[in-house]
Amino acid sequence: MIGGALEYFLQQLINGLTLGAVYALIAIGYTMVYGIIGMINFAHGEIYMIGAFIAVITFSILGIVGVTWVPLALLIVLIVSMIITGLYGWTVERIAYRPLRGSFRLAPLISAIGMSIFLQNYVQIAQGAKIKPLQPMIRGGIELIKGETFSVTISYLQLIIMAMTLVLMLGFSYLISATPLGRAQRACEQDRTMASLLGVNADRTISLTFVLGAVLAAVAGVMVSLYYGVVDFYIGFLAGLKAFTAAVLGGIGSLPGAMLGGLLIGLIEAFWSAYFSIEYKDVAVFTILVVVLIFRPTGLLGRPEVEKV
Repeated sequence: MIGGALEYFLQQLINGLTLGAVYALIAIGYTMVYGIIGMINFAHGEIYMIGAFIAVITFSILGIVGVTWVPLALLIVLIVSMIITGLYGWTVERIAYRPLRGSFRLAPLISAIGMSIFLQNYVQIAQGAKIKPLQPMIRGGIELIKGETFSVTISYLQLIIMAMTLVLMLGFSYLISATPLGRAQRACEQDRTMASLLGVNADRTISLTFVLGAVLAAVAGVMVSLYYGVVDFYIGFLAGLKAFTAAVLGGIGSLPGAMLGGLLIGLIEAFWSAYFSIEYKDVAVFTILVVVLIFRPTGLLGRPEVEKV
């Protein structure tokens, strides 16, 4: 009995890490935008949803034209989803944020919420309200522990999701710390006016940040469409809310914090669903967030914000 309980625990750990990896990819987009312009892009969840829809549509087109080799199909879908979703991210910045950048702080927030609602309804009209199914493409897995009543397995798709998330996180950490774009982003984060005076193109840097966040959301959308096999126009709302929660839990504005927060949210959700009532898994996530923020308002890895005068 104890062995079965341990195996069940390990299986939920794997499931939670997989789910947390997806949340972390979306959360990075929130934290990058907040780090530079100090605003929350509440349309980011819908960008992720659009990435998932583009993945399903592209897979369908590839099936019609006869592309059946899964690695090639997956590569094509990732490239197409990242490009198109990146364009959506750029458009959101140009329409919902740039015209209001000098306005009072509440204006871009209202604009982003409006853009979120618009994108939901736009996809609902364009693709319909029904769930879009996707046939399983990556089957099989590795049996890690074989028990008498329960076996611990990790699917190949879970391995791909976790490996891709790790590679992307390392790549983005390098981009932020050691590339000209990363230096421009850090300069805009510290003082956008001074960065502009020193030759940094703040508008281009902010637009590229939105595009990069959308690209990560597109990868998450592709992985989720493969993992669950269904998408609909409403999946972006709750996933975006949880990813935002992950960013706040880890420390909004902190890239490692977004990664940590995403993994923690995924683990909390998986373990609560496994051991308690699954109907209250979202309540558990937000309750833990509230408790953490009561005792550590800046999040787990966040730093106190210094007011510039």
